[in-house]
Amino acid sequence: MEPTFFSFTDKEKSSHRAIGAVGYRHAGNSFNGSLLHDFELLVLVICEDANITDPRVEHCMSGYIQYQIRYIGKEDLKQWVIAGENREIIKCFLYGEVIWDVGGEVAKLRNELISFGDSMKERRKLKEFAKFLRTYVEAKQYAREEDYMDAYYSVLQTLKHYARIELIDQGIAPEASAWEQLRSLNTVVYKLFDELTDSKETLEQRIELVLLACEFFVMSRMEDCCSMLLRILGSRKEAWSVQELIALPEMAHIKEELPMVIRKLVYRSLVKQTSSLPGERRGETREIRYWA
Repeated sequence: MEPTFFSFTDKEKSSHRAIGAVGYRHAGNSFNGSLLHDFELLVLVICEDANITDPRVEHCMSGYIQYQIRYIGKEDLKQWVIAGENREIIKCFLYGEVIWDVGGEVAKLRNELISFGDSMKERRKLKEFAKFLRTYVEAKQYAREEDYMDAYYSVLQTLKHYARIELIDQGIAPEASAWEQLRSLNTVVYKLFDELTDSKETLEQRIELVLLACEFFVMSRMEDCCSMLLRILGSRKEAWSVQELIALPEMAHIKEELPMVIRKLVYRSLVKQTSSLPGERRGETREIRYWA
């Protein structure tokens, strides 16, 4: 990568406190049809700012090379790994060539994402379990209504989240090709995937079999997968309202599924609820609050 191609390499010109830049060149013509807008080269400028509210994108040309520059906050990269989002950008950041790096900050951030430390694992596992739970409940509802095609689709999504949890348990950061990552590990979820997609049983029977296995997974793994949330619920004397939990930055990655997860934890007796407060009168509307 020739840094002389790019005028932005003068870090003093950045308005977002840039700490470095990474360039990712697509091989041959593989960039055609790419999610990153058909450019041979993508340049990521990594910024200190945790959240860039007005994302900056530039389309440039140097000689015959057309390229795209995207300015990204380093905290955004961490959140995307936790949430399993923007995988193509994450790939470009991890495997691209460093153009410049202030004080080794880009290399440090890369190592943090590649090592997939305990904190990131815990948060990603909670995210995948919340998604697993949502699609599992949807699949059960479709099956009850005998809508087996929609149930089949939802079960496939459920198994995908199950597969990512299995990878996290192995210390592997899930990628877009989770099934390929699992192929050599001989896990339960891969066998369930085979059973669902390649079995002589009827579609209804296959769905019911996988749903039973998913029910067992919920019962046996909920406490482990929700350990971060349970720790927060037990972190103070006062019980929590669901809105207080949703407002926590640590819960931002599951705020859509959080109310459902809380209720499932109550149902499994892992979380307790209360609706009484000192001084309230009988018949008043009371807010349910949660604690562990």
